[in-house]
Amino acid sequence: MRLLKQLVAVAVVAFVGSLGVGAVQGNRFLTLVIGVATAVLAVFVYARVVRWSERREPVEVAAKGAATAVGRGVLIGIGLFSAVIVNIAFMGGYRIDGGGSVAGAVALVGFMAAAAVTEELLFRGILFRIVEERTGTWMALVLTALVFGMSHLFNQHASLWGALAIAIEGGGMLAAAYVATRTLWVPIGLHFGWNFAAAGIFSTEVSGNGATEGLLHGVTSGPALLTGGDFGPEGSPYSVAFCVLMTIVFMWLARRRGNLVPRRRGARPGTTATLSQ
Repeated sequence: MRLLKQLVAVAVVAFVGSLGVGAVQGNRFLTLVIGVATAVLAVFVYARVVRWSERREPVEVAAKGAATAVGRGVLIGIGLFSAVIVNIAFMGGYRIDGGGSVAGAVALVGFMAAAAVTEELLFRGILFRIVEERTGTWMALVLTALVFGMSHLFNQHASLWGALAIAIEGGGMLAAAYVATRTLWVPIGLHFGWNFAAAGIFSTEVSGNGATEGLLHGVTSGPALLTGGDFGPEGSPYSVAFCVLMTIVFMWLARRRGNLVPRRRGARPGTTATLSQ
């Protein structure tokens, strides 16, 4: 029941926020404001419902060290996606045709912040964390990664391959980031950094949701096997490869720090770690 209560509480915030962003579509300033407000409100609601339903402090969203953890995650996300784009460009699948729109990129900050925060709270903070208590880390990672990937089948240019790629890249890597650090701030930052680099910097499609207007006017061309086609670079084998490597790094850190939960273990990890440990 606590899983259901927490999912419903955060999902309501995400839904209302999406309605608000949709209502002001075209107004970039309001998109930024509503997006950031949705992200902040979602964390607040998550913390309150966890305290109420689990009778504990939500250390995974503790304020102490949050800015540093988010910043590290953002840098990792931007670096990873940049590496993907560089490799696609090297193979002739992406080029830059001048500058894009600063205002468009700023608006995307709000949109991507809301998406990153609400999705991480729902999929890693609630679903993964609670499933992990019953099944252990490895099984929870596989199960919730598949759910995360399949949830992207509803996107505009979705495909089965794209959903599987997202399951590996996002579902696996972001859960591993949480396991390695036992804070949601790193996966939130990583999620935001990846998405913002894709849409707000390189102006590519994000998970098949359509073209975006970022800082650079980017043009993607060539075979879908290389570029990801209509789904965007997240459907490229380069994205899968780089994110698998990052997942391995995070799980290595998790094992080294003793953060892996064995199957059928009921106790929840009670401390928050950081990447600096």
